[in-house]
Amino acid sequence: MLIVDILAAGAGAPQNKFGFMEALEQGGFIAYATVIILGIMSFGSFYILFTKWFEQSKILRQFNTIRTTFWKAPTLREGAAKLDKNSAWRQLVDDGLAAEDQHAKMTDSLEAHDWLHGSLARSEATVNSRLAGGLSFLATVGATSPFIGLFGTVVGIYRALIAIGLAGSASIDKVAGPVGEALIMTALGLLVAVPAVLAYNYLQSRNKRIAELLTGFSNDVLANITSKGAVKPVIGSAPVKPVAPKPAAAPLKS
Repeated sequence: MLIVDILAAGAGAPQNKFGFMEALEQGGFIAYATVIILGIMSFGSFYILFTKWFEQSKILRQFNTIRTTFWKAPTLREGAAKLDKNSAWRQLVDDGLAAEDQHAKMTDSLEAHDWLHGSLARSEATVNSRLAGGLSFLATVGATSPFIGLFGTVVGIYRALIAIGLAGSASIDKVAGPVGEALIMTALGLLVAVPAVLAYNYLQSRNKRIAELLTGFSNDVLANITSKGAVKPVIGSAPVKPVAPKPAAAPLKS
C-alpha cells in the first residue's frame, strides 16, 4: 500500500519546466535569435582556428625544406623548382626573379636595388596579409559575443520583472524561468568569447614567427640576386678542426 502511494505521488509531481529548451521557449524569438547568432560565431571561430593552424603548419614545414635543399641548389631558379608551386616561399623567389628580369631596364644601380627590395617587400606583405585573413573575425567575436549574451541577459531580467509585477510577488516559480534564461545567455556569450580570444592570440603569435622567417628569407634572396649568386646563407656550422698538440720541448742539456 505504501509503495502504491509513493508511485501515485511521483506520477502527480510537477515536471521540470526550467531546462534549456524550456528557457528558450519562454524567451521566444529574442532568445532563439541570440543562441543562433552565438552559435554561428562559435562555429566560425573554430573553423578559422583549424584552417589557419593547418596553413601555418604547412608554411613552417616548408621552411625546413628551404634550409635543407633550397640553398644547396646552384641557382635560385633551380632551387625554386624544388619548392611547392603554391607555397609562400616559392612566391617570394618567383617575385624576386621576376624583379631581377625587369631591373635591367633601369639605368641607375641604386634604383635597381630599390626595385628588387620593393618587389620582395610587396610579395612578403601579400603573404602576411593572406595569413592574417580571418583573424579580424576572431577579434570581433571575442569583443562582441559577451555583449550579445548580455543583451539576452537584459531581456531575461526584464521578463522576470514583468512576471513579478503581474504576480504581485517575487515567487520562485514566476522568476526562475526568466532568470535562468538570463544566466544561460551570459554563459553562452562567455563560452563563445573566450575560445575566440585565445585562438586570436595563438594564431597571431604564430603569424609573427612566420613573418620573421619571411623577412630573413627575403633578405637572403635579395643578397643572392644582387651578388649574382655569390652570397648565400650559411647552412649549419663548419666542423671545427682539432688543434694538434704542440710537441714537448726538449730538455736542456747541462
